[in-house]
Amino acid sequence: MKFSFSLLVAALAAGVSASNVLELNPDNWDDVVGKGKPAMLLGVDTVKISLLPYEQVADAFAHAKDKVFIAKVDADGEGKPLGKKYGVTGFPTLKWFNADGKEEPYEAGRDLDGFANFITSKSNVKSNIKPPPPPAFRVLDYSDFDEVVMVGHEKDVLVTFTAPWCGHCKSMKPAYSNVASIFEPESNCIVANVDADDKKNEGLKTRYGISGFPTIKFFSKDNKEGETYEGGRSEADFVKFLNEKCGTHRSPTGGLLDTAGRLADFDLLASKFFAASSDIRDSIYQEALTLSSTVGDASKHYLRVMEKLVNGTEGYFEKESKRLESILNKRTMAPAKLDEIKVKSNILRAFGEKPAEEDSGNIKRATAEL
Repeated sequence: MKFSFSLLVAALAAGVSASNVLELNPDNWDDVVGKGKPAMLLGVDTVKISLLPYEQVADAFAHAKDKVFIAKVDADGEGKPLGKKYGVTGFPTLKWFNADGKEEPYEAGRDLDGFANFITSKSNVKSNIKPPPPPAFRVLDYSDFDEVVMVGHEKDVLVTFTAPWCGHCKSMKPAYSNVASIFEPESNCIVANVDADDKKNEGLKTRYGISGFPTIKFFSKDNKEGETYEGGRSEADFVKFLNEKCGTHRSPTGGLLDTAGRLADFDLLASKFFAASSDIRDSIYQEALTLSSTVGDASKHYLRVMEKLVNGTEGYFEKESKRLESILNKRTMAPAKLDEIKVKSNILRAFGEKPAEEDSGNIKRATAEL
């Protein structure tokens, strides 16, 4: 009885094994190939096999061995006659065999998705690979690149120019996607990607002289020619770079740094205020109120804390510090709300911190003058 499915057979070098990969040789080949039993031909040496996700491919179709499965042949050992018969002259060589044993070259992608999509298209069997979540970074192409990066010069944009087949690009993608998630709340700091290997983006590739992958460029509000990014490719590296360039305060682990929302002049006033006696606090508050006209909403929480303390709200500093810290530890709120809470916590902490030593004398003199 012949099953209605296709075969994919792999001829591998000696010593490579996988639990869901069928081992074929000249003795059992004819019992499988062309007689309704699934298989795949791949010639590869022991070094290059590690570059192919072959075991993962077999695992991805292990649930459907009655319809399709992956096999290997030691084309450098006992399987040499099969390698010769099917034209294995270099490594890797891949071929697809249908249910009748008819062969065709395998020319699809050599990553996990490339293998899986090909096998599914030939056999109508779906793999058990869970689709990855969509990347958090903005995907740009020739049709919207200028609209996002150039128009209005209003935003800072980090762009990776990549190619689907590029190993370094694939290695960098998870970290880069995480960075995009971290900076998602920052509307003026965009993390984006362009597939520069796509023919439709040939114009962008030429415009920016992309000759290798990945190439990373930063387009600031003030420099739309783009500067080449030459830093590291970890989350921490990208986050540090963007914080410096965009004036943001994102943490590599998500959320905001302890510096977010802090204003140096108001930190000094906060320290003065917290250390001052009640009869002097109102004067410091008036000073802060006057200064707030130059910074707007960025100072409103400093004023809010001063108002609470001026009004003599008992234990406000300690109670509010604990309340905000509890919210941040639970992390049950939306990211934007957590950012707001983190800024409030940062500013509140400024009231309890001792000023830098060089400012201490200034505070005492200023307090005395008041």
